[in-house]
Amino acid sequence: MVPALIQTNPGNSLDVAFYCDYAEVRIALDAVTAFLREHRFTEEEIMACELALAEGCNNAVRYVDEEGRQQRIQVQAVCTEARVMFWVHDHTPGFEWPKKIELPDGDAENGRGLYLMTSLMEEVHYYRGSHENILHLSKARLAPVPKSPAGEEESRDEMKRRLAESDQIITDMAEELSFCYESLAAIFRHSADQGHGGTKAEFARRLLNDLIQIIAADWYVLRLLPNHGNSLNFLVASESLFSEQPIMLPGPDETVRSVEVEATITRQNVWFDQHRALRPGDPLGQIKPGANGVVHPIFFGERLMGTLVLGRNLTRAPFTAGQLNVVGTFSDFLAIQFVNAEIQEGLINSRLNERELEIARTIQQSLILREIPSVLGMKLSGHCESARQVGGDFFDVMECGEGRLLLVIADVMGKGIPAAMFAAILRSLFRALPRSRLGPSELLEQANVLLFQELSAVDMFITVQLVQVDGVTRKVQVANAGHCPALLYQPGNGGLVKLSPDGMPLGIIPDLKFATEEVQLKEGSRMLIYTDGLAETRDSCGEFFGYERLARWLKSAGQSGADVGRMKDELVMEMARFQRGDVLQDDQTFLILAG
Repeated sequence: MVPALIQTNPGNSLDVAFYCDYAEVRIALDAVTAFLREHRFTEEEIMACELALAEGCNNAVRYVDEEGRQQRIQVQAVCTEARVMFWVHDHTPGFEWPKKIELPDGDAENGRGLYLMTSLMEEVHYYRGSHENILHLSKARLAPVPKSPAGEEESRDEMKRRLAESDQIITDMAEELSFCYESLAAIFRHSADQGHGGTKAEFARRLLNDLIQIIAADWYVLRLLPNHGNSLNFLVASESLFSEQPIMLPGPDETVRSVEVEATITRQNVWFDQHRALRPGDPLGQIKPGANGVVHPIFFGERLMGTLVLGRNLTRAPFTAGQLNVVGTFSDFLAIQFVNAEIQEGLINSRLNERELEIARTIQQSLILREIPSVLGMKLSGHCESARQVGGDFFDVMECGEGRLLLVIADVMGKGIPAAMFAAILRSLFRALPRSRLGPSELLEQANVLLFQELSAVDMFITVQLVQVDGVTRKVQVANAGHCPALLYQPGNGGLVKLSPDGMPLGIIPDLKFATEEVQLKEGSRMLIYTDGLAETRDSCGEFFGYERLARWLKSAGQSGADVGRMKDELVMEMARFQRGDVLQDDQTFLILAG
């Protein structure tokens, strides 16, 4: 395929022409980004233009027919001192532009892209023609064009170095945000498919066809491992060439010849490329010799569900780390949907409410971390206990890079399966968002935007507290969405600090803003974040455990210098003694941080 043609005209215009290919779209967007940066647009303006253009160009590739695929897509850009204007010429059949554009319902398959473009740009017009369509976008500058300062002290080489570093950072951010947006859009688009009929294979095919477009893969194969099974069974593939015969798992003394079997046994990603070629006896090697790709094992909690193979042909580059993260997000979603399908089948067959709650509990249990990460000089310990078989409380700990951790604790309103499912969705959402780039308050704002329609439709809300811990600087940032205040014991000041920045629960109103509170941890500090089930626990006389009793316990434990493991056990025992054997009325979840 002929590469994209890029023409920068003297003055203030740019022309880019490229064929209908997602990789070509990326090249075109890079050219537009460089053009805008050359004309001194701010990074916020560039990001908005890039996201809006990406949606328009991706649609031009996604909906083109065979006749239109032979013609180039053209992007034109014109800069003035006041604004930038774009024209995207495509050769798709086109569509009728809606009179009014609003954020579509969560189960709607279309409309999110139009909403995104109209939100990011000040003017959006669409002109449909018989042989060509034109999308016109326009955005005003946020501020006047900055002037170059006189007598610049930095050398030309230093300036070039800084520009190169900035370009790389922005490129990485754009790629991560693009992957995040496209992944979440696909997941929301398919989340209701299982309830609308169709087989498991049909659902997987639709989802994986989106996945290979997002990560620019050429093919895929999905095999499932039955419970207590000894073979990988074919479910779906992108091409009919792949064998539908089961792949038997070898015995202890047998040779492993298949990369799919190797990933099943090791429970880790297995790569193959020109340096680690597929074996001659491997079924994949017989069909795709010389290909490169990865076999990704699919898990639901501790349960291995199967393997997903994603490949590129000989001339293509290997997958990047960002693309592999997208693969993990899609695989987790597939596993949840497959287990959800099993749950529905169980309901149809048994009609037993008790069995329903037992199966749903496995969803909640899968949210519990097998191993809690830590950062330099700090330790963590957590506990989660449900009042019923399925609850809406959970905690999570995620790495953010550069010695930082994100602590999450949340309480979904209500109990039972709806609460557990929203907890699972919220956890997946925080893991999919670019937490290495966003602070706690920004993550809460993004989560509220993405979940508001679904929560408000069922009159539910979620309280959340996010704590970002920096092990290098020992700084802690806290953002709160209507959750209990965090309690912090700092040695030497003789008391405790309550950290509770302003913020309403998720799902109350669509456009929420959240405050952030920052504190420097001293050596020997102890922090407790928790759900309201701790303070609102009642004894046999109806008396609440209360926040003051909880604060006194933390201060005493902090002064004793107990480690987090001992503190966790002592708090669980303290709650049990207070209840005196009574049935737990609310979920009890907490995280303890020792600095």
